[in-house]
Amino acid sequence: MTEMPPPVPDAGSTEGAAVAADESKGCTFPCEGCGADLHFSIDAQKLRCPFCGFEKDLEVTDGEQIEERDFRSVLQRLQDQRRDAAPPVEDCHEVQCDSCGGTVQFTGTLTSTECAFCGSPIQREGVHDAGERLPVDGVLPFLVEESRAAENLRAWVKSRWFLPNQLKKRGVQGGFQGVYQPYWTFDAMTANQYSGQRGEYYYVTVGSGKNRKRVRRTRWYPASGDFRRFFDDVLAVAGKGLPDKLVRALEPWPLEKCLPFQQELLAGHLARTYDIPLDQGFEVAKLRIEEAITHEVRQRIGGDTQRIDRIHTDWPALTYKHLLLPLWLLSYRFKDKAYQVTVNAATGEVQGERPWSWIKITALVLGLGAIAATVFFLTR
Repeated sequence: MTEMPPPVPDAGSTEGAAVAADESKGCTFPCEGCGADLHFSIDAQKLRCPFCGFEKDLEVTDGEQIEERDFRSVLQRLQDQRRDAAPPVEDCHEVQCDSCGGTVQFTGTLTSTECAFCGSPIQREGVHDAGERLPVDGVLPFLVEESRAAENLRAWVKSRWFLPNQLKKRGVQGGFQGVYQPYWTFDAMTANQYSGQRGEYYYVTVGSGKNRKRVRRTRWYPASGDFRRFFDDVLAVAGKGLPDKLVRALEPWPLEKCLPFQQELLAGHLARTYDIPLDQGFEVAKLRIEEAITHEVRQRIGGDTQRIDRIHTDWPALTYKHLLLPLWLLSYRFKDKAYQVTVNAATGEVQGERPWSWIKITALVLGLGAIAATVFFLTR
């Protein structure tokens, strides 16, 4: 039996454009062939109708690029805007599905979802470029199909040491959910001055007779200098709800494949806007930049060991972008405890939480202890 598409209002002359009669309407993408709602196809990298197979290319203007925005000027503008009490996007908001007329509720930072009644992709209008919010500059489309994410997850499970046998045999059970996670990414030119000491090891012999031994000591020399270093696309997660350790471990991302923001790219997947402000996002990225600068200072001081007395960094040029990056998310339970798995939907990298088999760990420790004891007695 052929599945029929859900009824939709006449698209008229919109020719597939988003239909939104008022603020209570959701943003959908009608098929020009049958009127059903289009979804973003990962394999074709186009909008595709799940009923009649109609495909529509994404409209990317030739030469259009993702804009780098000046960090300081935007922060100043945000401070000026805070004088006005604009309603926050995090408030609960209801919109009407254009396909079936059902009411869809958006809470928190959720901006794109599916209608619970008919399954049509539906988005809140104007959230990603609202005046009180910083607009999305670019989107990295889903490049990894759900089937490939599942294959990578199975391989990840098999490669985990000390996983309980029950979980390793049955595998992780559950369905993936595609989500666009908000990120800040920063470009920074840094001017750095440092001072410290370079330590060089040397050895002396002390004591006499049975107490004679070689001792390592260090000669210290002053060291100082200055250098410039440019940092490109330093990432900071702009959304809450996922463990930072897991999300950061999904890097690197192929950011060169990002496209200028289009609502159509979000069709069929959940999407969220940021709930970590720009200035807080920079503080996260700044820690990563300072860590890299400290590492370079140690290399420049040289020697066998280093002491850093002072690092002063100026930021003569600082820009940012607001990006949406794709994730496949899966939650599973094992012995009444929930675990989270994340898959980079652009590269296929898998990171996740997992239980440990303490029986296997204990057996390994006891086995290593037995081997060590055997070697000890044999070599006495």
